[in-house]
Amino acid sequence: MLQALVMPLIELARRAGDVICDHYGAAHAGEFEAKGDDSPLTRADMDSHAILQAGLEALVVDIPVLSEESNEAETAKRMYWEKFWLVDPLDGTKEFLARTGEFTINIALIDAHKPVLGLLYVPLTQKAYIGIPGEGAWRYELQSDGLWTSAPVITQALQQGDTITVLASRRHHGPRLEQCFSWLQQHWGKTNRVNSGSAIKFCQMVDGEGDFYPRFSPCCEWDTAAGQALLEAAGGCLVDLEGRAFRYNTRDTLLNPDFYAISDADNPFWQSLFEPPSRP
Repeated sequence: MLQALVMPLIELARRAGDVICDHYGAAHAGEFEAKGDDSPLTRADMDSHAILQAGLEALVVDIPVLSEESNEAETAKRMYWEKFWLVDPLDGTKEFLARTGEFTINIALIDAHKPVLGLLYVPLTQKAYIGIPGEGAWRYELQSDGLWTSAPVITQALQQGDTITVLASRRHHGPRLEQCFSWLQQHWGKTNRVNSGSAIKFCQMVDGEGDFYPRFSPCCEWDTAAGQALLEAAGGCLVDLEGRAFRYNTRDTLLNPDFYAISDADNPFWQSLFEPPSRP
């Protein structure tokens, strides 16, 4: 069933992504409203939400949709759902407004509190990343003839003596992140830092452009679920600070705990992250 959903999901994300790009190139691209948490909301967010909501409901009629832009009444029903779509119609709205190009569409299928399929779509490059844990991960690219090409992606192994590339949020820093960098330099050695926005960091990880993504600032479940599925399918993991895999829709809040995203999940070095008192 999951493989059969891949191409319809990619085409749906492309439709929403094209609308986002239309807004990105329009005169009103910098216009937004402030939501209750002071995060920005643009026309691109809402138009993408409308396309994805309708498309996902039509794709599999008995699976509900929880989107970042769902209203309170829709969100209140989520605790009764065993299986549902978890969606961020435009992840990286601040990057959209700042014209960095670092924004994505995130779609995850949650079943029994786990992401069993994840899609990250990058509208400006027309690349789609699909992960199905236990089956594999792939990068799809739209060609000039309108056809998609695909290639499998796997995370790169980290060897002793390599430089660890740490991915960090472009907009969220702080003392805990700096402490984590210091810990890495002490316990591993050579590190390199790359700042970027949105869930595009998960795409960078499966493209071999990042080894470690620590997060100590607020984000929500729709920010990570698709990325977790992609990362797990490609050989990585996303865990809390105790080393436990993320679970979804289990608490009153949709805010995530702090986490580590790791490309080479099998490397024993990372176990020291979870062993007090050495961990950062």
